[in-house]
Amino acid sequence: MIGVCEIAQLGDQILRQKAQIVSDVHDAEILQIVEAMQVTLASTSGVGIAAPQISRSKQIIIMASRPTPRYPSAPQMEPTVMINPGFRALSEVKEKDWEGCLSIPGIRALVPRYRGIMIHYIDQQGDFVEVELSGFVARIFQHEVDHLEGKTYLDRVENNMDIFAESEFVKLII
Repeated sequence: MIGVCEIAQLGDQILRQKAQIVSDVHDAEILQIVEAMQVTLASTSGVGIAAPQISRSKQIIIMASRPTPRYPSAPQMEPTVMINPGFRALSEVKEKDWEGCLSIPGIRALVPRYRGIMIHYIDQQGDFVEVELSGFVARIFQHEVDHLEGKTYLDRVENNMDIFAESEFVKLII
């Protein structure tokens, strides 16, 4: 049984590196990373996690949208492991919405993201999957893929006035 991993925090160099492509989804190391990511994400109120956040430089993300104290109106979706993920925008339309990050506690920001995207990834069985996402789950996907590119959501903020302390953000949504 793999335990909860420490989440890399802003300033840790792994969050600024491009993650390595996974060549074999059935490799024992990859299976261990996925299990560690699942256990770690389940221990938080986050809705997604990327392998670099547990200090593993691999192109793996897990999306697990669900209502939590951090995201009370998040839609419910089963945790989904996505290996070597990518996407293309379905239009140039972007919208700003609030994001936070397990690697940047205490901060929220308005971040522009594509509203609709076509995503692709390899699932845990090694099958290629392609599906369309929109709204909040499209936002989660783009946020997590940024981690694989060595970016955080703060790199996408258009105006520093869009960055809030979590304590001030909470006042806005009450």
